[in-house]
Amino acid sequence: MSDIIRLLPDHVANQIAAGEVVQRPASVVKELLENSVDAGATRITLVVKDAGRTLIQVIDDGKGMSPTDARLCWERHATSKISQADDLLAVRTKGFRGEALASIAAIAQVELRTRPASDELGTRVVIEGSRVKLQEATACAAGSSIAVKNLFFNVPARRQFLKSDTVELKHVIDEFQRVALAHPDVAFDLLHNDQEVHRMPASQERQRIVHVFGRKYDERLVPVDEHTDFVGVRGFVGKPEFAKRTRGEQFFFVNQRFIRSGYLEHAVRSAYDELLARDSHPSWFLFLSIDPAQIDINIHPTKTEIKFRDDRTVYAIVHAAVRRALGRHNITPSLDFEPEPAIMAAFAGMPSVPAVAPVTPAPVDRGAPAWRPHELGRPTAPTGWQQLFDLPDNAPVRQHDEQLPGQAPTEQVLPMREREERGGRAVFQLQGRYILAQLRSGFVVVDQQRAHERIVYEQALRTLEKSSGPSQALLFPVTIEPNAADHALLLAVMPELKALGFDLEPLSGRSIAVNGMPAESANDDPTSLLEALLEQVKHERGQLKAERHATLARGLARSMARGEGAPLNEAGMHDLIDRLFACEMPYFSPTGKPVLITYGLKELDERFDR
Repeated sequence: MSDIIRLLPDHVANQIAAGEVVQRPASVVKELLENSVDAGATRITLVVKDAGRTLIQVIDDGKGMSPTDARLCWERHATSKISQADDLLAVRTKGFRGEALASIAAIAQVELRTRPASDELGTRVVIEGSRVKLQEATACAAGSSIAVKNLFFNVPARRQFLKSDTVELKHVIDEFQRVALAHPDVAFDLLHNDQEVHRMPASQERQRIVHVFGRKYDERLVPVDEHTDFVGVRGFVGKPEFAKRTRGEQFFFVNQRFIRSGYLEHAVRSAYDELLARDSHPSWFLFLSIDPAQIDINIHPTKTEIKFRDDRTVYAIVHAAVRRALGRHNITPSLDFEPEPAIMAAFAGMPSVPAVAPVTPAPVDRGAPAWRPHELGRPTAPTGWQQLFDLPDNAPVRQHDEQLPGQAPTEQVLPMREREERGGRAVFQLQGRYILAQLRSGFVVVDQQRAHERIVYEQALRTLEKSSGPSQALLFPVTIEPNAADHALLLAVMPELKALGFDLEPLSGRSIAVNGMPAESANDDPTSLLEALLEQVKHERGQLKAERHATLARGLARSMARGEGAPLNEAGMHDLIDRLFACEMPYFSPTGKPVLITYGLKELDERFDR
């Protein structure tokens, strides 16, 4: 039998490894920025063209590399961070696996220019598909500059899987912001297609958050600061009144490394119990400091997942730190201001006993899917709305004639035609939330807010299809300045927003003037309405045109729908019901929840044992 096992060539092995490390341009951005941070840079500039497809360049003023290191760093498992397995227990650098640069070089054309401050000349290395094409001495600034060109040039199938420039740029900005938030003491700049997106000087954590997400966040943040012998927790959480309906700015950093953790997320969310509605999501920016020996970061090549050796204690301390922060700043008077047992135990060096027994994190709410009629099945409510409301000719209908002072209104039996002319269908509002209306065979209960959501949703869809929604000019135009990611997203969906009736005018920098609003929302706050729409788009991220239209329509519906407790007069209730019945799908809200429930006379008779 002939031998069939063979060693793969290095360039093939590197391409395979690149599939784990480099999924998209944002992956390259993350690895290069973290290398610059590890090199001790005080200023880092990221230059991107065509959302990273054409160019990703990172320039830093770090310590640079010698000619030998400039060549060796592109080999697999070549690293300056560790030298033996035991070093993994004390890793504080971002990188240590020695895979990132080799993976990047395997699927791109790369040029490195680097010089230590002590040398007069630097080194230039050109690599293409893992093969070194050139190495020479060159004059360059101290530090390093790595230019990654034509990503996936030799793996066209991978390149075809990239999304639109808008989506890829959003991911690039996300990765840039995570590294910038983790290292406020480093100055960061971001340019895309020669346009400045971010310019952030070295600052403190709060200032960096404000630089990234806007000045409005300065008033929304509550500081968190707890230190124990086991773990330190500092940073900021958002005030409950500024929570959003969709997930937004939620960041955990462990030893200045961005991580994702559903376990820690549950610890923070549970600290907001009784302060937030179940479908609201607060913001948080929490920095955990812990002995590297107490965590394992060597789980995945992206290093965004870690394991804690004593996760129960970490859970309890994070939960207690957030509770105490909210209590200190009088968010709620019912919080316990006494030190938590877990914190006191950590201070005393006692065995850790979590004050709050961790529970399994609740399933993450991914949001309702786009409405697809074929998945809803047959409606359970009756069809034929005209017949549904045709009351028997002898049914009593509320008829208000002129009454003497103090006299109760009388109910009269009117012929059907006269009842219709007078709008005699009996309706009334219950607790400002539900509308009850009489049917031929019983009555129907309509959820007021969901009904209005369905109406606005279908109207917005029709408007987007026609690309000509009515707009109401604002007497005093409003200027908004979204953060970089929201600005890029806003420009991407601007044609749809204009079709909905928004009159938007890009100004210099990230400023955008709102000159007009959709006619029905002219009285709403432009900033809040646009923020809600962008949050909906970010949450669902539909790529197809129809999905994007549905996402925007859902966001507009949720923002404009009459809230619970909004009083309606009889004419308003009739109008809402009539508009609901005119919808294509009146049974369900845009998020798939029931809008109305019918009760038949037979059911009522059974309940009354008749």
